[in-house]
Amino acid sequence: MPRNGEHRRAELVTSLAAVRARIARACDEAGRDPRDVTVVAVTKTYPASDIATLAGLGVLDIGENKDQEARAKIVDLAAFELPEPVRWHIVGQVQTNKARSVASYAHAVHSLDRPKLAAALDAAVTAAGRREPLGVFIQVSLDGDPQRGGVPIDRFVPLADLVGSATGLALLGVMAVPPLGADPARAFAQLAELSVRLRAEHPQASAISAGMSDDLEAAVRAGATHVRVGTALLGRRSPVFG
Repeated sequence: MPRNGEHRRAELVTSLAAVRARIARACDEAGRDPRDVTVVAVTKTYPASDIATLAGLGVLDIGENKDQEARAKIVDLAAFELPEPVRWHIVGQVQTNKARSVASYAHAVHSLDRPKLAAALDAAVTAAGRREPLGVFIQVSLDGDPQRGGVPIDRFVPLADLVGSATGLALLGVMAVPPLGADPARAFAQLAELSVRLRAEHPQASAISAGMSDDLEAAVRAGATHVRVGTALLGRRSPVFG
C-alpha cells in the first residue's frame, strides 16, 4: 500500500474508533446494545478507495446522496478486492427518473417521501429483475418544510400503507432530519413516536434512520438503528467528487 494510502487508512481507523465509542456511550446511557446500531458511512464526494478501506475495517453499509456518484463508485470499486460486497444506501432525495437505476444496485433508500416515488421504485424493482425487494425508509418532514424533503406528518400513514402494499418494496421504518434550529433530542423523540405508530400497523418496519455526525448520540438515545455518518468518519479532506 502506498504511503499516502497507509496514512489515510490510519485516519479512518482513528475516526471509526471514535464514532463507535460515541455510539457505545450513547447505547450505554440508553440501555441498548451497540450491535443494534448500523453505521452508514456517507461517502459523498470521497473516493472509492475510502470505501474499500472502510470495507476492510468492517463498514459495509455505504451511503450516497446521488445516484450518479454511487454508480461511478460501483465501477471504481471493481479495481479493489473487498472482503464482502458493500450495501449501498441512498440517503439523498431521489428523482423518479432515477428509480430504475437506483433499484438496480441499492440495498435501501432512506428518503422515500411521496407516492409517485414509491410507485416508480416498485416498478423499477420488477424492471431490474431483483430477487429481493428494495428496502425503504419513509422520510418524514417534522416541520412541514417542503424544501428539505419528507412527507408531512398528516400524510405519513397513507404513504406507509401504500409502501406496505407494494410487492417490490420492503418497508424498513422511518427517517428524518431535525428541522433547522430544532433540538435534535426532541426531534428524534418525535420520530420515535412515529415509529411506534408505524409498527402498530406494520410490525416489521422497526428501523429508525436518524442522526448524523453532530447529533448521533441524541438519535441513538431515541432508538435510532441506523446513523448516517459523514464528516465524523471521513473528515474534511479535499474531496474528489464535486
